[in-house]
Amino acid sequence: MRAVVGDRILVHGRTVGSGEHQGEIIEVRGEEGRPPYLVRFTDGHEGLVFPGSDCEVTSPTR
Repeated sequence: MRAVVGDRILVHGRTVGSGEHQGEIIEVRGEEGRPPYLVRFTDGHEGLVFPGSDCEVTSPTR
C-alpha cells in the first residue's frame, strides 16, 4: 500500500455492528509512500495507522 499526504483512508469495522472510520492522511512516515501513516479522523483525533486488509486508501485526485 502506498499513499501521499491528502489521501483518504477508510477503516472498515471488523465486527458486526461496528462502524467504519474515515480520515485524512496528514503525514507519511514510511519510505516511498509506505506505512505507517499519521491520520486525522473525522471525529478529530489523530493516530498512527499501519493499514491492514480492513483498510482502503483513496486519493481525491486519482
